[in-house]
Amino acid sequence: MNWVTIFGLAIIIFFNRYFFLEPTIAIKIPSFLERMLKYAAPSLLTAICIPIIFFDDQHILKEISLNSYLYAAIFSIVISLIIRHILLSLVLSSIFFYCLNYVIF
Repeated sequence: MNWVTIFGLAIIIFFNRYFFLEPTIAIKIPSFLERMLKYAAPSLLTAICIPIIFFDDQHILKEISLNSYLYAAIFSIVISLIIRHILLSLVLSSIFFYCLNYVIF
């Protein structure tokens, strides 16, 4: 997975959500479709992150004891549930991941 793909998917999700969920745009969609669009970004991010967390380059499961990605993902979930602030959670999770990746492992 490269950065161009990640940013491309982020742009597609942003414009889809903006176009359908912006109240000033005069398009009215059914309520079930509007609820489904609210889950588009988390489900897309999950689909991107799971292979990165659990598999290495040869599509083999990573060893759990040395998997800094798994520990960082767990830390990210816990810290975001505790703090409830997106930017601070992102910064703390990134610092935790880089400390795990470059200092400990």
